[in-house]
Amino acid sequence: MRTRLTTTGAVWTVAVLIPLFLVAPAIWNRYPLLQWDTGGYLARWYEGYLVPSRSTVFGLYLHLGEASGFWINLGIQALATFWILQLTLRVLGLAQPFRLFAISLALVVTTALPWLSSMLLTDIFSGLSVLALFILVVKGDSVSALERALLFVLIAFSAATHSATLGVLAGLCLLALLAKPLLRKRIALAGLAQGALSLVAGALMLLSTNYALSGQWAWTPGGSGVAFGRMLQDGIVARFLNDHCGRESFKLCPYRNELPATADQFLWGRSVFNALGRFEGMDEEMGYIVIHALKDYPLWQAEAALAATAQQLVDVATGEGCTEWLGHTYGIIERYIPSQLKPMRAARQQQKEINFTAINWLHVPVARISMLAVLALVALGLWRRRFDDITLLAATVCFALLGNAMICGIISGPHDRYGARLVWIASFVALIAASRFLGDDNEPDLHARRDRKSTTPAL
Repeated sequence: MRTRLTTTGAVWTVAVLIPLFLVAPAIWNRYPLLQWDTGGYLARWYEGYLVPSRSTVFGLYLHLGEASGFWINLGIQALATFWILQLTLRVLGLAQPFRLFAISLALVVTTALPWLSSMLLTDIFSGLSVLALFILVVKGDSVSALERALLFVLIAFSAATHSATLGVLAGLCLLALLAKPLLRKRIALAGLAQGALSLVAGALMLLSTNYALSGQWAWTPGGSGVAFGRMLQDGIVARFLNDHCGRESFKLCPYRNELPATADQFLWGRSVFNALGRFEGMDEEMGYIVIHALKDYPLWQAEAALAATAQQLVDVATGEGCTEWLGHTYGIIERYIPSQLKPMRAARQQQKEINFTAINWLHVPVARISMLAVLALVALGLWRRRFDDITLLAATVCFALLGNAMICGIISGPHDRYGARLVWIASFVALIAASRFLGDDNEPDLHARRDRKSTTPAL
C-alpha cells in the first residue's frame, strides 16, 4: 500500500511540476511571450480577410484565450506537451515517473521547448505533431481509442496552423507508405490511414475557418511571395530583372538596383514593396517571376536550394524574433485588445530583459549534437538491419528535420526560428536512447522481445 501511495504521489508531482516548468519563461516574464508574427495571427479574428502565412485557425485559437490574458493558451500548450512526452515514453515502455521527470527537466534546461510552449506562436505544435503522428501510425495499438482520437485532433490542428507543418507531416506519411513493404507489420495500415485522414481534416479545418472569417474558400496566401523573398536574397531576382526588364515591363524594373539585401527587409521592412502595394499589389508579379526564374536558372536554383537546406539544418538558435521591437504585434494588441496593453507593456520582454546569448551557448551545441545522435541511431539500425521502436522514432525525427529544412530553407530562406521549433524532438529521442542504454530495461518493448525469438524484418 505504501509503495502504491508513493508511486501515486510521484505521478501527481510530475504531472504538476512539468507543465509549470514548460511555461516557466512566461511566468518569469509575467506575460506570455510574443513574437513578430503573433500580431498577424491575433488580427485574423478582427480584420476579416486573409493575409500571407497567417493561419486563421491559429488566430481563432488565440482569440479564444484573450479573456484570460492568453494564459489558457499557454495552459493548453503545456498540457499538450506534457501529454505527448509521457505518451511517447509510455508506448516505448519507458514511462516511469522519475524517467519522465528527468527527461522533461533536461529538455526544459537544454532546449527551446519551454520557450516554445510559453509563446503565442504556432511553433510548439510543429514538434508535437511529429511525435503524435509517430504514435498514431507506429504505436496506435498501444493507446486507447480516446487517445487515438486526441492524437488525430492534435495532428489536424497542428497541420492547420502552418503550411510547413502540414508539408512535413504529409512527407512523413508518404515515407511511411513507401517503407511499409520493408517494415511489414511495424507500420499499421490503419494507423497510416488515420494519420493521412488527420491531415485532410486539418486542410478542411483551415479552408472552413478561412471561409468563416473572410468569406473565401481559399488556402492561406503567401507562398509565392515568400519564395520570391528567398530568391531575392540569393540574388536571383536581381539577375532576372536585369535579363528581362529590357523587353518586359515589371513594377520592380525601376527599382532593380535598389532591392534590399534580405527577404525580411523586402517583405517586412520599409522597402519598395510597401509603395507597390505589398502582397495585394505584387502577388501576381512575384508569382510570375518565381515560376519563370525557376525555368531560366535551374542550376542556380538547385545550388541555392541545397545551400539553403544545409544552412537551415544548422540554424537552430533559440529566441529569434523575441528580443527585437515587435511594433506590429504591439499595434495589433493596442488596436484590438486594449485590455491587454498594461500587462503586455509591464512584461520583462517589453522591458528588454530577455537575452538569448548565454542560453544559446548551451542550446545550439545541444541541438546539433542531438541531430548527430539521432542520425547515428538510424545508421546503427541500418548496419544491424533491424529497427526497434526507438530507431524508428529516430528515423522519423531525421526525416522530419530534413523535410522541415527543405521546406523552410528553400521557400522562406534559413531562419533559426524554423530550426529551433523542431530540433528539440531530436534531443528528446537522444535522451530516450540514453535512458534505455543506461537503464536496466534494455529492450522493454514488445517488438524487441520478439526479436530474441525470431528474426527481425530486414530492411
